[in-house]
Amino acid sequence: MATAPNANFPLLRLPRPHSRFSLPQTPPSTFLRRKLRPATIRAAVVGDGDFGARDPFPAEIESNFGDKVIGFSNTEHKILIPNVRALALSQQQCVPISSLQAPMPEDEAQKLLKKVVGWRLVDNGRGQFKLRCLWKLRDFKCCVELINRISNAVDDANHFPDIHLDQPNQVTAELWTSAIGGLSMNDFIIAAKIDEIKTIDLAARKRAWA
Repeated sequence: MATAPNANFPLLRLPRPHSRFSLPQTPPSTFLRRKLRPATIRAAVVGDGDFGARDPFPAEIESNFGDKVIGFSNTEHKILIPNVRALALSQQQCVPISSLQAPMPEDEAQKLLKKVVGWRLVDNGRGQFKLRCLWKLRDFKCCVELINRISNAVDDANHFPDIHLDQPNQVTAELWTSAIGGLSMNDFIIAAKIDEIKTIDLAARKRAWA
């Protein structure tokens, strides 16, 4: 049974929510599911000349793919095309180096050193740096095989390392650009190509202790 309001405690009426807080009256299925027209998607230029998305193919329009998409018709899609800087070092090509070009600074060389495996910077004492890598192999025949594999890997690059057979089971390779008396990007490209050479079958066998 309803009771009358107490005079000491008047009945409070809460105001209705403001219109900007009210939920849409559109049914949820219609609200969430918006029909997208297969309209032309604008191409966008991104970064250093990278082109964006494409127009839909006729077969895609005939399939009414827009009816099955949840989203907004004015959404802009972008497809990024990798530029040269995004490619792995081993996939890049060596370029001619002018004798007027300055050698690569040490701080930049240290950053690129993280992208190659087993190589280290060597200073000849005059502020000129080289890349050096050392392999300890099973025997002399394995050393000769590694030298042949390195030769085949860099033959088309027209930039070659200095290779030394230090011991019957040890090979050392050094890279630098003699035209500028220091390092260039070409040296790191060659180092990355050499990194991809398979050497596990040439490595010295580990001793098994009882």
